[in-house]
Amino acid sequence: MKSVSELKIQLFADGADKASMVDLSRQPYIKGFTTNPTLMRKAGVTDYERFAREILDHIPDRPVCFEVLADDETEMRREAHKIAAWGSNVCVKIPVTNTRRQPMYNLIRGLSAEGIRVNATAVLAFDQVRQVARALKDGGPSYISVFAGRIADTGRDPVPLMQSALELMASNRNSQLVWASPRELLNIFQADQIGCHVITVTPDVLKKIPLIGKDLHDFSLETVQMFYDDAVRSGYKLDLTLEEQTVGSFEA
Repeated sequence: MKSVSELKIQLFADGADKASMVDLSRQPYIKGFTTNPTLMRKAGVTDYERFAREILDHIPDRPVCFEVLADDETEMRREAHKIAAWGSNVCVKIPVTNTRRQPMYNLIRGLSAEGIRVNATAVLAFDQVRQVARALKDGGPSYISVFAGRIADTGRDPVPLMQSALELMASNRNSQLVWASPRELLNIFQADQIGCHVITVTPDVLKKIPLIGKDLHDFSLETVQMFYDDAVRSGYKLDLTLEEQTVGSFEA
């Protein structure tokens, strides 16, 4: 099994906790960062721009992806230019559609042509990958974030779609495929094996990195120990009934 340093795929930390992001920026295996309004709201962020600028002050040397907030194409364009101006390492996340199912392919194409580093996000269907790849084909550096974890949540194996996406994007020299919303550590190795360029990784998954290659017999023993310790701490008891005590005495 490969170690983290042997992986070809780039790990982007996904979150919105400032302290955690700054701490992770000290790790050489973290090659970039992503966040979104949902993560920021959960983290208690109240001022979007202030939060973003503080993060960029601490992380000026790797890609950091911030998402537009609007649902209207014109306003998305305005916000994208504003966000991009925050730093040279900023990538602007544009949803593949708005909430009315209106595709944002033209917006993605236009922003990329204007020199904004775009991260097309919330992509799940292969036809969306095709359209986004076409929109980004002649543009600058960009990302296509396919939410493989959400695909898996529907009972579908995301690997074939991700492989097809990589084949489709082979002629897009400036676009990289992102395996977004992973659910477990295994997804990092799955994504690396097929040649995916980037995977976003949540703090919960990152915490499991020390488990890579762990001896399974040792892991089994630790699991047994955990169950036993919790049973002791809980004070659970299975007292013998009078009938069980009687049977036991006869067997003795």
